[in-house]
Amino acid sequence: MNKERLDWIMSGLNKYALTKYEGQFLKAALEDFDKKHALTEQQEERLERLYKEKSQSSPNKKLNYFSFKESSPKTTPPRRPRPKV
Repeated sequence: MNKERLDWIMSGLNKYALTKYEGQFLKAALEDFDKKHALTEQQEERLERLYKEKSQSSPNKKLNYFSFKESSPKTTPPRRPRPKV
């Protein structure tokens, strides 16, 4: 796996809330890649599998800057009845 692919996967995974163990694995994988400039086949497979699993669900971190803000509809005061002429 090359550096660009690893960075792309990591940026994709940053959109999702990860479990404690997933976070530890990602940290260890990054450290290994920085030291050896490569990952083992098992690490690559696990990264790919984790990315596929997470990408099938919707992101749970609110990092989408382009989405519209959720707001409650504005309520208007009730109208007063007009006198009939």
